[in-house]
Amino acid sequence: MTDQSAGTAPPMPLGAHELGATATGSYHDPHSVLGAHGYDGAVTFRTLKPLAHAVAVVLEDGEVVDLEHEHDGIWVGVREAAEVPERYRVQVTWVQGEEPVLLEEPYRFLPTLGDLDLHLIGEGRHEELWRALGSHVREVDGVAGTSFAVWAPNARAVQVIGAFDGWDGRGHALRSLGSSGVWELFVPGVGDGEIYKYRILGADSVWREKADPMARRTEVPPATGSIVTTSSFDWDDDAWLAARAQSDALSAPMSIYEVHLPSWRPGLGYRELATELVDYVVEMGFTHVELMPLAEHPFGGSWGYQVTGYYAPTSRLGSPDDLRALVDALHRAGIGVIMDWVPAHFPKDEFALARFDGTPLYEHADPRLGEHPDWGTYIFDLGRLEVCNFLVANALYWLEEFHVDGLRVDAVASMLYLDYSREEGQWLPNRHGGRENLEAIAFLQETNATAYKRAPGIVMIAEESTSFPGVTRPTDAGGLGFGFKWNMGWMHDTLEYIGLDPIHRQHHHHDLTFSLIYQYSENFVLPISHDEVVHGKGSLLRKAPGDDWQQAATMRAYLTFQWTHPGKQLLFMGSEFAQGTEWSESSGLPWWLLEYPLHRGAQQLVRDLNHLMRSHPALYERDQDPAGFEWLIGDDGEHDTVAFLRRDGQGEPLAVVVNFSPTPWHEYRIPLPEGGSWLEVLNSDAPVYGGSGVGNLGRVHAERVPMHGREHSVRLSVPPLGAVVLAPERHAQA
Repeated sequence: MTDQSAGTAPPMPLGAHELGATATGSYHDPHSVLGAHGYDGAVTFRTLKPLAHAVAVVLEDGEVVDLEHEHDGIWVGVREAAEVPERYRVQVTWVQGEEPVLLEEPYRFLPTLGDLDLHLIGEGRHEELWRALGSHVREVDGVAGTSFAVWAPNARAVQVIGAFDGWDGRGHALRSLGSSGVWELFVPGVGDGEIYKYRILGADSVWREKADPMARRTEVPPATGSIVTTSSFDWDDDAWLAARAQSDALSAPMSIYEVHLPSWRPGLGYRELATELVDYVVEMGFTHVELMPLAEHPFGGSWGYQVTGYYAPTSRLGSPDDLRALVDALHRAGIGVIMDWVPAHFPKDEFALARFDGTPLYEHADPRLGEHPDWGTYIFDLGRLEVCNFLVANALYWLEEFHVDGLRVDAVASMLYLDYSREEGQWLPNRHGGRENLEAIAFLQETNATAYKRAPGIVMIAEESTSFPGVTRPTDAGGLGFGFKWNMGWMHDTLEYIGLDPIHRQHHHHDLTFSLIYQYSENFVLPISHDEVVHGKGSLLRKAPGDDWQQAATMRAYLTFQWTHPGKQLLFMGSEFAQGTEWSESSGLPWWLLEYPLHRGAQQLVRDLNHLMRSHPALYERDQDPAGFEWLIGDDGEHDTVAFLRRDGQGEPLAVVVNFSPTPWHEYRIPLPEGGSWLEVLNSDAPVYGGSGVGNLGRVHAERVPMHGREHSVRLSVPPLGAVVLAPERHAQA
């Protein structure tokens, strides 16, 4: 080994500003100062080691170049050579008399983002943005470490900080990659599990510590650090994904169990839920689960709807691979997975997206466009290409990296209208003078079109509470491009109806029937969601008047009406066993209620409704086809009763009669499309469900007695606050 001093060649000259800013980690291009640079026929080495006693460069062949302290922790040395060495390490003696250590120099590596990445980011078209930005464990030039990249176009400087640098980012300042607004640095030696943040110098000269917007794992709240993560999960759901790609959700069975994972059974993580939740959903016969938002959020009481980590599954329940295991287990059990997604707004927590680089970046600067008056949150600036890219790529991230089968997009109505929850003078019209948010409409169209293109067979579902036209119309026909829309009108009308005293229901009969007026204008999901059983609204069981028996009977009739009405079904957890109190995220479901017949009966009914739906294509094949539904009796408000027919793709019928009166109707006649025996395939008043047992002994016979233009009709007993479902007996014989 030879020892070479600085030599006679001068080091590459630098101005006082460059040296000073680099020493404090506030220079936008630290790689132009630190590292190895050719100058005047020699190579200048610089490194930032503020607390070192002595520093040297060690080349690959063992040659040592001693460095001298130059300025405020910056060390410099020169080697007489024509070529800049590609590889070298820095030898640092921290304390006089101790052995030196060899360190890799972060500033000797080329950028880990290519020109194509930067071009796509600038165009707002990087569909795999999570592969470019954020933290990524990788090997560069034979050296293991982690690359960090973040979009902060208005920052004056960016540092990455963590335990690996004592949370002092001076030695890990990122470089600005030109007009892209992206800052980047490869840090040798940093690996999986390291906690980090970005320290950002804003244009206002204020340093801010921020979580990584692209972090794929976070600390458990209330801690706010981002975590470097890698995945070693091996998926085993190829058969599911292949079948999904060939499926048509519109004509397939779909009953959705909506779940808030932390409170389903408190204490269970993703891995435990992969057994207990999966077994329960299979037993109950649901086709899908819908998971309330799992992206990281600081406040558990927001239920996940105020997101700070859009790319990170909440760490409260385990690691990202633990969530993958849950999704994989659901798929292997034949259960689809829908996840709630919140692109409408985000919270103002200082550690996250809010004023990220010291300016309104992800949010609109104008509060009339950028702040949500109801929720105290910021609204995304969807007119900015990079912000749209962040969200479109985020949708794809959950679909592709976690194999979820669809996204239910929250608060779509708040996105579509500029005057949503605003008084006159509190909002700005669009360029045509209207109230529609044209940028949000374009964003939703792009998200849906891109999602369906890249992930065949998935479903995009809108929670949209207005009559905005074309929510489920394809984007190439001018629609928003969703696959389904929540039918909030059906939900509000029917819940209001069952909340009435039965004596008054005859005057509100239209609340039961009005949904069929617009049923085929969109592709609908019929939701009884978490929003209907919280904040003083009471549980589904307690929405009806009367004693426990009457409330339970009404709920059973209502659920039967929901399951047999055109559209897909969604039910929030706990409602399937008639939870008596409204839901609270701070406590688990009252599973102990299943010790009582009323609650076991409700659970059994939901299980049987799911089985009925799966076994009778009339209840799902033509949900979106007017030929799949016919009124048998739609105007009998006097008896609080409706009767209707469902048909499958071959025209095979299923008849439904629902009585929302506490009086049983004996000898009640309804028309039927054919004569012969009809089986009573479900009776919500059956004793096994906790009912009174009023029914038809399992079978009725349609007589050749004309009624309402049909040649056949039948007399039957309709139970009080109950429903019966009839199928031609020839089906069973076939």
